[in-house]
Amino acid sequence: MIDALSPYRCGFVAVVGRPNVGKSTLMNALIGAKVSIVSRKAQTTRHRIHGVFTRAREQFVFVDTPGFQMRHGGTMNKMMNRVVSQTLSDVDVVLFVVEAGKWTTADATLLEMLGHCRHVILVISKVDLFKDKNALFPFAGEVAARHPFTAVVPVSSVKKVQLDTLLDEVAKYLPENEPMFDEEMFTDRSVRFLVSELIREKIFRLVGDELPYGCTVVIEQWEESDDRARISACVIVERETHRPILLGAKGMHMKRIATEARVDIAELLEKSVHLEVYIKVKKGWSDRESSLRELGYD
Repeated sequence: MIDALSPYRCGFVAVVGRPNVGKSTLMNALIGAKVSIVSRKAQTTRHRIHGVFTRAREQFVFVDTPGFQMRHGGTMNKMMNRVVSQTLSDVDVVLFVVEAGKWTTADATLLEMLGHCRHVILVISKVDLFKDKNALFPFAGEVAARHPFTAVVPVSSVKKVQLDTLLDEVAKYLPENEPMFDEEMFTDRSVRFLVSELIREKIFRLVGDELPYGCTVVIEQWEESDDRARISACVIVERETHRPILLGAKGMHMKRIATEARVDIAELLEKSVHLEVYIKVKKGWSDRESSLRELGYD
């Protein structure tokens, strides 16, 4: 039972890990709302995204970060790595997410960056994929021995396993603070940002294996009434050769991207949506810092 006189706790919680270990899925599951987009393509998250979850005497401000990228250079990846480094210096608790049964040199390199962080919780994700849970113990022990972790929590974001346990562990280390956001808020990002990310998610899910990373989405027009919204979105690619990949045979890829995105956007806005999506080529945008900032990258 919660003591009504107990101090209120509120703080920032970074969710970090190498690409594709399930950071965004975990944050969405903890918050109970879709804040970060998810796809099987690594490096889907490009921005620092705040997700907010409030319960009786605590407010958790989660920060989903891009997966730390070491294999590829490029201006965009350098900027995303900078976001990770800056985030680590600003938070109260770090959730270091690793995939159950998989440890790589990228995990090890990122773990070295956490040396100065006071409260680091090891989160072992995707445990639902292990039929024999006993097989996880040796892996968890090996990883836990690499760092003085505050706690070790195996979770399944998909099956909602041990998420409350993880929140309880995090809450112990949040500072005494008044809430930063209203209880109803689940993110500090604008609705336009969330809509552009939903469209990008469909692109990665449907043509991610064929389309390189030089792709982003910008909302160019937005008209909204009480019961409907009319949205025009531009998908920016780096090369003319990317256009036919996005379009697909007889434009079927783009039609499916727009249709599936429209369903999710209508659910987000709770109204009917008319969505137009078109393609624009902007050569080299992902390798120019000025273009990246213009397009909303941190």
